Amino acid sequence: MNEANQRALLEARLANRPHANGFTQVNGINGSGALNGEKDSQSFLVGILGDLHIDPRKMEDYSIGRQHWINIFDEAKSTLGEDKVGLVSLGDLGESKNCDHNPDNPFELFAGTTQCHAMAADYLNSFGVPYEVIGGNHDLEGIDEFDTDAKNLRRFLKLHNKPTPQFCREIAEKTLLVGLCSTIFREAKYTSHEVIIDDEQIKWFEELLKSKPADDGWRIFVFSHAPPNGSGIRIIQENHVVNGCCWLNHSDEKNCRKFIELVREHRCVKGWFSGHFHLGQDYQDSITFPTIDPSEGPYPNRGSCVFAQTSVMRAGTSRDGRQQSRLLRGNKDGFEVCTVDHQNGGKVRVDATITYRDKTHEVGVYAHEDEAYDHDNYFKVYQPQVNDHGYICADDEEECLLTPEPITKETVAWWRLACGRVLGVVNGMMLEFDKSTLAPLGLVVSADELAGKQVAIMDSGLEECMINFEEDEEEGMEGADCADTSKEDYREQAVLVFNDEGVTIIQPNEDGSYWRKIVRNKIARMKEKRREKAAIEFAKSYLPVRSEDEAKEKIVSTWGPYTTTSGVAKTTNPAGVVVYKN
Repeated sequence: MNEANQRALLEARLANRPHANGFTQVNGINGSGALNGEKDSQSFLVGILGDLHIDPRKMEDYSIGRQHWINIFDEAKSTLGEDKVGLVSLGDLGESKNCDHNPDNPFELFAGTTQCHAMAADYLNSFGVPYEVIGGNHDLEGIDEFDTDAKNLRRFLKLHNKPTPQFCREIAEKTLLVGLCSTIFREAKYTSHEVIIDDEQIKWFEELLKSKPADDGWRIFVFSHAPPNGSGIRIIQENHVVNGCCWLNHSDEKNCRKFIELVREHRCVKGWFSGHFHLGQDYQDSITFPTIDPSEGPYPNRGSCVFAQTSVMRAGTSRDGRQQSRLLRGNKDGFEVCTVDHQNGGKVRVDATITYRDKTHEVGVYAHEDEAYDHDNYFKVYQPQVNDHGYICADDEEECLLTPEPITKETVAWWRLACGRVLGVVNGMMLEFDKSTLAPLGLVVSADELAGKQVAIMDSGLEECMINFEEDEEEGMEGADCADTSKEDYREQAVLVFNDEGVTIIQPNEDGSYWRKIVRNKIARMKEKRREKAAIEFAKSYLPVRSEDEAKEKIVSTWGPYTTTSGVAKTTNPAGVVVYKN
């Protein structure tokens, strides 16, 4: 379909006129939408619910939202048939706080408990259509009831009648709905709120894609709680980026990039829906297309996949005041991504129309302008683009001053190191970005440490062999002075943050990355809190303090493992060790 025809399609939709491909924008009874026109074997409709975070004390919004969907589903079932209509929940089913739900434990979180999943299952079963559900980062949070992730997961699966964490449903001819489920909470290496798809599911997903090629006519729509790295949708720097829980398998570099690599390879993946951020659907970048206008930037390389962010239903869970769900409807010619507005009587708004050109190519058109207020900045994270205004070339210079002026909140600069890693300064922070997708990965230096300073890059490996470790009275390092320098492409660099007071070296992590995995999982942090509480009680008994607040002032914690470049363990408190007070 050429651009003129595509524009005509859009104009027809905005004028509420039916079009030959069977799509039309219709606002029926109570604002419900329907797929009109002549149906075919690939016609279908799916309701998509974002993070529910059910609070049993606050059910009004859920009742209203359900009625909006029942109106839509009833109309769709009469038009398409009951087997062509479905519901998908993107997880995070319960509120992550005590909801007065357990008199025996006034501190228990509701999320992840048996009571939570039983209530969520009853709710999802009440829409009048079959439902599928995947787990989010809060769905295994029943930490007082279950002592392992495996036990919590089994209860989740049993109550939702799921044979496996993942799901696959053929909702129309050669049209699959596929869900991937987070299965780790207590055992997370870093933050428990990272959405982790286990290796078994990843293997299953890859084999599924291989078995359903686009050339054979297959179309697959994927659902996960968090989006994959490379999706390009709007995210939150102050929360999900800095805490390392933005993308699927965020802290695992290989698996974090795995999903977009599969999308690029398998053009049967036509759509990917996610929640997690509690952001509305009025931002145009809540939906991203496989290709973009060349004037807007370089080719994003997203295969044939449209990525879509899904909002929330209950007012108290929204970060930007929106209360919305997603509606996906399609047929042999393409599909529409729509918004169901729960603040406007369940009115259906078409957000984007995707038309298939052939089995491996499609054309996407936004159906309206960005409707969000202050949309250029609101909850938006700067993402580098090749040769944009912030790019500073540093990979071929022995010494490069990356920020000629002291850093402020307005400073924007990014650079690619010789090793391929990408670092940047935005909103006063130094972040690391994925070297392939340029998506933000995490915090390297916080704004309070970086403000008023500058950044420089220097080659550090050229004279590495001249370092004399014997000056530090170190044994066992003989012959290691030139380790790794045999590689032809080896080039070592030092990232330096400096001002007139001194220079700070930003050392990479052991895996070569720079972003700091600061937040540990919730179980580890709970244990640390208990140790701190024990230390406070000790201080009240043995130190000259008069109150608990005064005792807290006397308590500090230290963390390892590395605090020096020395190869000899001489002290656990060298100069410069980071010490945190409560």
